[in-house]
Amino acid sequence: MLGETRVAAGGAVGERWARTDARAKVRGELLYAADQPLRPCLDVVVHRSTRPHALIGSVDTERAMAVDGVVAVVTGAQLYKLFGNALMTGPAFSDQPCLAVDRVRYIGEPVAAVLARGLAPARTAADEIEVDYTELEPVHDVDLAVAGGPYVHDVLRPSVVFGDLKHLRGKRDTNVNYEYTLRRGDVAEAAAAEGGRTVHEEFWCPPTHHVPIELPFTAAWRDGDRLEILSATQTPSYVRQSVADLLGIPLNAVRVRSAPLGGSFGAKMYDRLEPLAAVLAWTQRTAVRITASREEAFLLTTRHGAAVTGSMTADKDGRIVAATADVRYDTGAYADVGPRITAKSGMVATGPYRVENVDVRSRCVYTNKPSAGPFRGFGVPQVTWSHESLVDELARECGVDPAEFRRRNLLREGDVAPVGTPMHSADFAGCLDAVTEAVGWDTPLQREEGRLRRGRGVAVGVKAVLTPTIANAVLQLNQDASATLLISTVDMGQGSDTIMAQIAAEALCLGEGQVRVVAADTDVTPYDTITAGSRSTYHTGNAVRRAADAMRDKLLELAAERFGVAVTDVKLTGDGLVSAENQQKVSIPELLHGHFGARGTTLTTEANFTTSWVPYDHETGQSERVTEHWFAGAVAVQLTVDTATGRVHVEHLAVAGDVGRAINPKLVEQQLTGAAIMGVGHALFDQMVFDEGQIVNGTLLDYQLPSVLDVPDKITPIIVESPHRSGPYGAKGVGETTIIPLAPAIANAVRDAIGIRFPRLPLTPERILTALAEQEAGA
Repeated sequence: MLGETRVAAGGAVGERWARTDARAKVRGELLYAADQPLRPCLDVVVHRSTRPHALIGSVDTERAMAVDGVVAVVTGAQLYKLFGNALMTGPAFSDQPCLAVDRVRYIGEPVAAVLARGLAPARTAADEIEVDYTELEPVHDVDLAVAGGPYVHDVLRPSVVFGDLKHLRGKRDTNVNYEYTLRRGDVAEAAAAEGGRTVHEEFWCPPTHHVPIELPFTAAWRDGDRLEILSATQTPSYVRQSVADLLGIPLNAVRVRSAPLGGSFGAKMYDRLEPLAAVLAWTQRTAVRITASREEAFLLTTRHGAAVTGSMTADKDGRIVAATADVRYDTGAYADVGPRITAKSGMVATGPYRVENVDVRSRCVYTNKPSAGPFRGFGVPQVTWSHESLVDELARECGVDPAEFRRRNLLREGDVAPVGTPMHSADFAGCLDAVTEAVGWDTPLQREEGRLRRGRGVAVGVKAVLTPTIANAVLQLNQDASATLLISTVDMGQGSDTIMAQIAAEALCLGEGQVRVVAADTDVTPYDTITAGSRSTYHTGNAVRRAADAMRDKLLELAAERFGVAVTDVKLTGDGLVSAENQQKVSIPELLHGHFGARGTTLTTEANFTTSWVPYDHETGQSERVTEHWFAGAVAVQLTVDTATGRVHVEHLAVAGDVGRAINPKLVEQQLTGAAIMGVGHALFDQMVFDEGQIVNGTLLDYQLPSVLDVPDKITPIIVESPHRSGPYGAKGVGETTIIPLAPAIANAVRDAIGIRFPRLPLTPERILTALAEQEAGA
């Protein structure tokens, strides 16, 4: 693949094509899910729990039913009588009902649903519902939850949905729903070696919220014996399977459509609003819609809060010889996909370094808080916060420049990672060199400027792509040389529709605008595991390329037949098909019209791309093929700390990602930049604050996000290309790459500026001022 000659005409890969949806977005013409025309729907509003952990006694709905406009009020107990344990859904464990059954497990959990003609009466009625609770002891702290009861769940039942989670087993009497261990070598012996230096620390990343601009939305209705769903979801294929299992109906009786998403970052995956909308539409035989408010969105899902106790040891020559990490992910009341996050992050918890002795324990822990799920980075930023803070401190202990210390220890092409899988197309050193050069790492720095203290920091990140997964593509080439591409990848702002169009166009020598991507619709578009984890360019892109290559082969065969020559004599170019032997030429429209004898005809091809893995050993965590490919990224930052206010101001942020090959360099730069700005938020602002299970700052009035005034003065996105041998034209994903090492890079720069190591995020002005005062008092 990598040695192929690029077509001279019609080249698409590597070009800066405009986003296919750009014009519609800026003109306000793009229809998101809630904007789509629908049949008349009843509005659904849920009554939510006011207790973090309690048994449900009676649910009084009499006053709610008396509200004008209310059609029905449904409780979890009523639904459980109809569906039994099928009501419990989830991608890892079947543990979450769409309405609470028997007991509630967090403040804000849906208890009853009101169906009404209009949002106003639905909301009024929801407030009129009264629930009699018998309170149970809650558990809010992740370490107390690990230690024992009270238990959030009595019994856990795995849901067999994904290949990498099929090993899950049922459990009881524990809050730890999953544990991943990674062991290699002898950590104690390596740490005790003469002349070595060890650093250790307890780190904390708080839970955060995704805050996409578009709010969650789902509509559902019956069409005879079929159920139709329109939803703002990243996972239409999963939703289809989940709803079919819940209702006990065939897959072909469920249709799930998506629309372009106004952002997501993991907030619209798996089971969110769809199960409730499905059971209400099915049982009440009516069309319903659920539109979450911003406050309710905070309750639907969060990023995992994570505690990490870690250590790193270097020998007398400055080589990292041992690393440990005890990771505890707070998954909230329901597991969601926490077990996968726990494993995928645990396997890289010691970072992108050559370390022969590692000991990692990564656990997914229930607490009485809203459920945590996928978030850009998939749990890896939390462990990167630990290992990149530790390696920075270890470099200082060894008296070595932090960038040089990393450079001498980074994994290189062909090295075997601590998890046992070799490295390929993961140019950590190239990324590190690019960002440090961009910020002038080796140039003199004006350290003090009045009350400002200036510093530089750097960090490197690694992540494995989700493996195994499945992607399919169907390509229709129209008689006029336009093409229609059917895939179930959801464009949520990352530009996947544009990327897939370019991949198809490259093989067929088509131009910009000639390939249209159809929005995901399970009645039309083929199965795709998920749109998440930066997997689409590689996985769906490979399926698209295979379908496009098959289409090219069909065209060559038709042209060879028309010309009366061998297939090997025909070449496809931007001007059509040409015979090298007799110089005959034919355009695609002429070829298809001549073949079919009619205008408006189509040729169709389809392709599948499925990745494979070697499941990791459950004693050691080792696997010779745990991932299809690696992500590599680095961040360097120059900033100032105002010692009077505690404010951090980022002057220059340089971010680099190894993307294999940039299908569309402009979109890659935008992804690198967008992830970096989100990472600035996690470093300095983002945190969900809880008080005994109650969200304190669950509105945009209280939840602080970076504004345009907090964007760095200068952002330099840098594309590093180390082509992947099996990527489409050498490409990999990019969307998460720079968010992974962003927060520790900023913290390392703060450490460089004021000499204080912060183990807890975010680095708020209050936290910095307190540390400065303690530093001055101890001086």
